[in-house]
Amino acid sequence: MSPRRESDPDVRRGRAVVCRLHAHVVFIPRYRRKVFTDEMRRRCEAIMIEVCDDFGAVLVEFNGEHDHVHPLVRHPPKVALPVLVNSLKGVSARLLRKEFGPHVRQYLWGGRFWSPSSCGGASLSIVKEYVEHRNGRTDPLT
Repeated sequence: MSPRRESDPDVRRGRAVVCRLHAHVVFIPRYRRKVFTDEMRRRCEAIMIEVCDDFGAVLVEFNGEHDHVHPLVRHPPKVALPVLVNSLKGVSARLLRKEFGPHVRQYLWGGRFWSPSSCGGASLSIVKEYVEHRNGRTDPLT
């Protein structure tokens, strides 16, 4: 295989496309409440892994604090990013409210879990460095 054609797991190849799409999205609970416990963050990550699998996407990295989470997702070009983000938010909100209802109701009310999302324009290397730093990781993402 020529050096140009070495396989890279991050690069998706199709008949007429070569791409590497990543999205780093910050999800903030309504009113920026500090609703997340460690257990809730672990469950949120598991939920988002399942949603990504349904879309043919991969949750590359996930981290957060008491008042936000930020997934880094690698997704195929056929998946519209707003559709994926809406699904991540909708499914996670529904299941977290269901599974952690009494705890969530102490912080959030009115049927809303997430604030409207915001996405930045940072480069992938900066986002990876930020997420790795937040995780205390030193090894590069694969």
